[in-house]
Amino acid sequence: MPDEIRELPATNDGLSRFLGGSPLAVLGRLILLSILVGVVLAAIGFDPWNIVASIRRLFQWVYDLGFDAINGLWRYFLLGAVIVVPIWLISRMFSAPRGR
Repeated sequence: MPDEIRELPATNDGLSRFLGGSPLAVLGRLILLSILVGVVLAAIGFDPWNIVASIRRLFQWVYDLGFDAINGLWRYFLLGAVIVVPIWLISRMFSAPRGR
């Protein structure tokens, strides 16, 4: 390898190094990324004018969703247990070993 030091292009000044690219390219990427993240946050229910209340609503929604899922599982369990437990009990009674 030659011991020559490669000179960086003139566009790679301090600002470009700090931003990670040319200022216009970085600005364009930040705008597109901000719009994408904004769409996702809006779909979740965030409001940019009242972010604290939006975060509280999100946690309340997740909390409620969790307990609704548990409530649904409990109902399915009870519904299935009405059939499964008596059948299991009857099968255990008829397959019980006889005394010697």
